[in-house]
Amino acid sequence: MIRRLGDTLSKFAARWVPDPFAIALALTLITFALAWGLTDTGPGDLLGAWGGRLVAGQLTSAELGFWRLLGFAMQMCLILVTGYALASTRAARAGIRWLADRPRTPGQAVTLTALGAMLSAYVNWGLGLIVGALLARDVARSARARGIKVHYPLLGAAGYAGLMVWHGGLSGTAPFKVTQKKDLLELLPGLDVPVIPLSATVLSPLNLTVAGLLLVLVPWLLTRMHPVPADTREMTAEQAPEDKEPVAPPGDGGPAAALESSRLLAWVLGGLALVYLVRYLAVLGWAQADVNAINLLFLALGLILHGSARAYGDAIGEAAAGCAGIILQFPFYAGIMGLMQLSGLMDRFARAFAKLADATTFGPLTFLSASLVNLFVPSGGGQWGVQGPVVMQSAQALGVDLGKAVLAFAYGDGWSNMLQPFWALPLLAITGLRARDLVGYTAAMMLLCGPVYVICLAAF
Repeated sequence: MIRRLGDTLSKFAARWVPDPFAIALALTLITFALAWGLTDTGPGDLLGAWGGRLVAGQLTSAELGFWRLLGFAMQMCLILVTGYALASTRAARAGIRWLADRPRTPGQAVTLTALGAMLSAYVNWGLGLIVGALLARDVARSARARGIKVHYPLLGAAGYAGLMVWHGGLSGTAPFKVTQKKDLLELLPGLDVPVIPLSATVLSPLNLTVAGLLLVLVPWLLTRMHPVPADTREMTAEQAPEDKEPVAPPGDGGPAAALESSRLLAWVLGGLALVYLVRYLAVLGWAQADVNAINLLFLALGLILHGSARAYGDAIGEAAAGCAGIILQFPFYAGIMGLMQLSGLMDRFARAFAKLADATTFGPLTFLSASLVNLFVPSGGGQWGVQGPVVMQSAQALGVDLGKAVLAFAYGDGWSNMLQPFWALPLLAITGLRARDLVGYTAAMMLLCGPVYVICLAAF
């Protein structure tokens, strides 16, 4: 039955799911229509909210709207290219190949990829993005070389599974935003909300149970979805991109070439970056490493392991082509976020769910509302900034445990990532897959794992 569900949804997605850029454009028009029909905001103000400069006929800052995510888009491009460049070093390639060579069956290949992606994302969502993508690609390459018939889109879905668990992990936005009084006062000005420690969210029995169940259930479900060998002819590991050996820079060509190929220059600069990173994380706290810290770590290690400015620059240049989808689509999602937030549509969705809830149903309904809003606003931080106040105020009014309320939001945000191709862009760039290749399997995984969240939220 599980294989039939995965196969059915995969065939449906292959026919009906468009390119991620087309999805972004369609979601923009849908959000325009919903905001116009469900709120009092007029079309002129909606257009201003989308662009981020004209709101209620007045010029405002561009903090909301089309250009809001430029900095974040750059971070995503950097995590893609620095992670790719690090993986292309000889040392990293040897380690990845060793790991990728461990599976002896298609099921083992899918399990390794899913577990690697999920454990990495639980530590840090940015790390999970790149580790899942690299594992999917390199496990497929190894399987191809050894004659193991692995369904490549299923490996891609396994590599994306980490984005389903990240928000309950050590880099989850909502759980960490409620551990500091200043963040709570910014979120809920004028309200006395107690600080919520990590022991009530990330380290709570509820969250540890959910994480443990998903770490067992997701790989098992994915292995059950693997097509039988007769059905894997079109999309097997043969579609994995070919590996490219790094080309050593020329050793003689005058002072300029000597500087470009200098190991000392690369090692000293990379070493300085690592020293800074250690000091930075010692102050910030190792569990709160952000995407900038991950990018700097990837960059420093890549520069050291490539051993020269030229070799590293060439690796970055090769990886940069994969940023096209990020550069093109992130502004449109920023525009959607502006429409949702400034029109009040996001607040209306959240409050509608909250009004239906009582102390028993609050957790599951908050989970569902967060998953719905995430389809339009695929940013955990941006969504928490608007939906968080509704969640916290409703939880207080109903007497619901605040840590549980935070987790219900976090689970919904992560769960519906399996339908939202926004976060899959780095993986698609690295693996060479299309969104329609894997979304059928991620959708099946989402449907089958949904009861885990709902039952745990109701039971704890």
